[in-house]
Amino acid sequence: MSTTIVLDAGHGGYDFGASYQGRSEKEDALKLTLAVGKILSDGGYEVVYTRTTDIYQSPFEKAQIANQSKADYFISFHRNSGPMPNAYHGVEGLVFSESDLVTNGIAKSVNKELETVGFQNLGIEARPNLVVLRKTNMPAVLMEVGFVNSDVDNQLFDSKFEEIANAIATGIMESVPLQEKGYAIQIGLFKYESNADYQAELAKDAGFDAEIAYEEPYYAVRIPAGDSLEDATRLQNRLKRLGFDTLLITV
Repeated sequence: MSTTIVLDAGHGGYDFGASYQGRSEKEDALKLTLAVGKILSDGGYEVVYTRTTDIYQSPFEKAQIANQSKADYFISFHRNSGPMPNAYHGVEGLVFSESDLVTNGIAKSVNKELETVGFQNLGIEARPNLVVLRKTNMPAVLMEVGFVNSDVDNQLFDSKFEEIANAIATGIMESVPLQEKGYAIQIGLFKYESNADYQAELAKDAGFDAEIAYEEPYYAVRIPAGDSLEDATRLQNRLKRLGFDTLLITV
């Protein structure tokens, strides 16, 4: 499996986000999220969406979805809004901390790509109070893709939508490494280390290179299976025939 990215379309359901002349932030965010996700998926990334339809989720629920997916990165898409129509325009990246090189790198890369499309680059701002940045267990970025109450930004968003989606995906791909994850066959999960040691010895006696990994409060006995799903499945079947209880996992 490849690098996993959770893409979050901000707001949804009865939470419209910012609105302007019949236009809602939640709709723009969802349209953009799905478009970016398709490009990333085609590029080899595993993409998880917090929502793909017009449903309401609290920010905490969005963070929970990301954490439960055990993804590597979280990126939320929004559109900004100023106190007065057409007072501001441009794109901005929001991060938890100014000192986080990973999230600042992602936001900077996406902002740079969006600038080439025509948006004003408003830079990066630390917003540690935002739940989706504070409660996620992985590097998280919130992108404000133009102001929803800016005629300039809306015209750009609509006329160059595909370019914008490609620019965002390019910025993400340039800053988020595409890493292949390996597979392992788990042949036991034990409360006591001595039992795990015994199971590992049984596997070694059968000719397998068993390892023990501690995941509180259990000891897992695993056999490395490489990065090919086909090879991992073949190894799992061999172990099953020898009487081992097996579980195919990624590591």
